[in-house]
Amino acid sequence: MAEPLQRIDARLLIPGAGDPLRDASLIVQGGKIDWIGPAREAPDVAEDARVFSVPVLMPGMWDCHTHFTGLHGAALDNAMHVPMPVAVARCVGDASRALDAGFTSVREVGGYGVYLARVIEEGAMRGPHVYAAGDLISQTGGHADLHSYSLGCVADYAARDGWLHTCDGEAECLRAVRLQLRRNAKLIKVCASGGVLTEYDDPRHQQFTDRELRVIVEEAARADRIVAAHCHGKAGIMAALRAGVHTIEHGTYLDEEAAAAMKEAGAILVTTRFTKVRMRDDKHLPAYAAKKLAVTADRHREAVELAIRNGVTIASGTDTITSGTDTALRWGLHAWELVYLVEAGMTPLQAIEAATATAPQTLGPQAPRAGRLEAGWDADLCALSANPLDDIKVLADPGNVSHVWKSGRLEKQPAS
Repeated sequence: MAEPLQRIDARLLIPGAGDPLRDASLIVQGGKIDWIGPAREAPDVAEDARVFSVPVLMPGMWDCHTHFTGLHGAALDNAMHVPMPVAVARCVGDASRALDAGFTSVREVGGYGVYLARVIEEGAMRGPHVYAAGDLISQTGGHADLHSYSLGCVADYAARDGWLHTCDGEAECLRAVRLQLRRNAKLIKVCASGGVLTEYDDPRHQQFTDRELRVIVEEAARADRIVAAHCHGKAGIMAALRAGVHTIEHGTYLDEEAAAAMKEAGAILVTTRFTKVRMRDDKHLPAYAAKKLAVTADRHREAVELAIRNGVTIASGTDTITSGTDTALRWGLHAWELVYLVEAGMTPLQAIEAATATAPQTLGPQAPRAGRLEAGWDADLCALSANPLDDIKVLADPGNVSHVWKSGRLEKQPAS
């Protein structure tokens, strides 16, 4: 049954890009924004229309770097300990928590999101729009490999629809991309450097050769998909940019030269400050991960500050990867990334833009018309009880998110 026409009156309307509007109205019909403008100019609506009055209205937010894994610990080795049905079942609550926090879309860059996206679209579970990459792809011995397990175990995990995939050489890289496209992945995620949460790989080292990376990007582009590159070290960042990747994830060792290269390439930095801050308090991290975190955490903060100063395009992403309500990198805390972006030098309005208007650009040709309050765009919206431009931490508490609309459907409202 079609949703009734809805009018939302807001004392403050934050459009995602551009200046906020005072005393504005927005009309939603058929899942789209039909009209927006000053409340005094709003057209009359039928008697059966639903009318809302809220203090603040803004686009539904995006988290551009998430993982639906069902893990209770952040180290990737934990993936071998959780049966897939258990992991996916845990993700049902995670998806709902994201929506209640005002996040109407997530870009999922390795995990079970390709399956959850289908179930959410069918209406069988509640959650945000999910734009998923399928597997996290790396070279053998790289960041998506499980170094304490045999090669056979890792290959078997991938073959049984696990979300970690290793490949070597151009032919295997080509097949890895095609396997994700077979599952309707909306982007491709590749590890162009080592990482923190796996054992032997060094975050500073480039992974995959330039030619392997180029093959991955070219094959993805033939299907109108972009490539997101996990990159900590500068060598990996520069190699990924040479290959034509669309987004750099993390960017820990970004410097002036790399920032300039990103701007020239039109690449987007997805920041993930959330994971660096939160993991410092995670007492369950393996010793190898804690050691690498200690080396990279402060450097990552400096890189994000440098990117902001240099005008690199930034989209907000957390690296949320664990499940449940009591883990360090759990779902529902996504807006803390905006808090950390403001601490790194953004204004609250700029941080909101990184999580709204800019965020869909991380999908390239697969981007929906979302993230902005404009006529004709998707009616993904959230209403707030207080003004985040006065205090960005308003967004970090889901209790301040009073209403959420996803494609015009009211998904959250205050209890009557």
